[in-house]
Amino acid sequence: MTGSNAVAYAEEHAAHNYHPLPVVIAEAEGSWVTDVDGRRYLDLLAGYSALNFGHRHPALVAAATDQLGRLTLTSRAFHHDRFGEFCQKLARLAGKDAVLPMNTGAEAVETAIKVARKWGYRVKGVPDGEARIVTCGGNFHGRTVSIISFSTDEEARADFGPYTPGFVVVPFGDLEAAVKEIADPRTVAILVEPIQGEAGVIVPPAGYLAGIREACTRHNVLMLADEVQSGLGRTGATFACDHEDVVPDMYVLGKALGGGILPVSAVVADWPVLGVIKPGEHGSTFGGNALACAVGTAVVDLLATGDFQRRATELGAHLHESLAKLPSEAVVAVRGRGLWAGVEFAESVGTGRQVCERLAERGVLAKDTHGSTIRLAPPIVITADEIDWAVEQIRAVVS
Repeated sequence: MTGSNAVAYAEEHAAHNYHPLPVVIAEAEGSWVTDVDGRRYLDLLAGYSALNFGHRHPALVAAATDQLGRLTLTSRAFHHDRFGEFCQKLARLAGKDAVLPMNTGAEAVETAIKVARKWGYRVKGVPDGEARIVTCGGNFHGRTVSIISFSTDEEARADFGPYTPGFVVVPFGDLEAAVKEIADPRTVAILVEPIQGEAGVIVPPAGYLAGIREACTRHNVLMLADEVQSGLGRTGATFACDHEDVVPDMYVLGKALGGGILPVSAVVADWPVLGVIKPGEHGSTFGGNALACAVGTAVVDLLATGDFQRRATELGAHLHESLAKLPSEAVVAVRGRGLWAGVEFAESVGTGRQVCERLAERGVLAKDTHGSTIRLAPPIVITADEIDWAVEQIRAVVS
C-alpha cells in the first residue's frame, strides 16, 4: 500500500469527518512514527495525549500482549480477574473511593453528567427535571448530542439540533460568572477543563479552580474536572487540578488511560457521589473489559512512580523556554503548562494548518486549532534534544 493509494481509498470510502495531513503512518515507537514510504516524523501531538507514554511503551505492550493470550472480554454480566485491581489502583491514584469504567472520553463525560443529575435529584433534592449543569465557553468535552448542546463551537453544533437542555454556559476563566451560576439552587454540578486543550491550550487565571472548588463546597454543588487531555502526567502533575491543590468531586479520565493501545475511560469519585448509580441504570458492554483493565492497570503503575510527572515538569520547562525564543514578530503567544503548549502565530505566518503542513515536510507532526494556533503535546518520553530539534523546525517554517 502506497501513501497515495491509502489516502485515495480513505477519501473514497471513509466519511469525511476529519481532514488529516497527507501522512500515512505505518509504524511507531517512542516519540517517532514512520510512514509507508519509510520516512520518519517526530510526533508532537501524541494522539491528543492518548500517547502520553509514547508509542508502544514496552510495559504497556507487554501487559496487552499477556492479556490477549488469556482473556479479552466477558461483559460486566460476570466478574473477571483484572477488574477489581484496576478499579482499586485507579481510585487510589486519584485519592477517591470508586471508579466507573467506560471506553471513550465522551462516554466518561456523559457518565459524569448522568451521575451529577441523579445526585442532584436524590441527594441535593433538586426538583425533578430542573437540574442545571454549568459549563464553560470554548469547551471541548466530546461530540455526542448532549455534549455539543453546550458547545460554543458552531462547527460542532450546526445542524445537529434539537439540543439537550439543562446546561448553562459561562466564560472560561471568569470566576465571578461561574460562582453566580453555581449559587443557583437548581445547579447540581459545574463541568470544567482545568486547561482547555482544543481551544488552544488555554490556562485559566491563578485561583480560578480553587475559587470554583470553594463555591461548589459552599453551595453543595459537584465539581466535575474533565482531565481527559490534561490528566495523567501531561502537565507535570498527575492531574492538572493538582497545580492549585484542588480536589474535584469527580475526575473524568480517558485518552492516556488506555496507553495508546485501546480506548479506556472512567469517572472516579467518592461513594456519596458515585453510589447513586444502581444496577441497570448505566453501563457499557466493553467498559471495564479485561484487556482494558490490564492496560489501564499498567498505566496507573507507571504513574504511581511519579517519574512521568517529573519528566513532564522538567521537559515542559525546557519546551516553553525554547518556544519563548521564537521570533516575536512570528509568534503572538505561547500558552500551556508542563509538556503541553499552544503556539499562536501572527497572520503573516499563515494559518495553523499551513504551519502544520510545512512542519510535516520537515519531519514534525503537530495539529492546528482555531485558525492560527498549533498544539504541541509530545509523548512524555521525548528527549530534550528532540525538543530542541523540533523547535528549530518550527523556527525554520515561521521565519
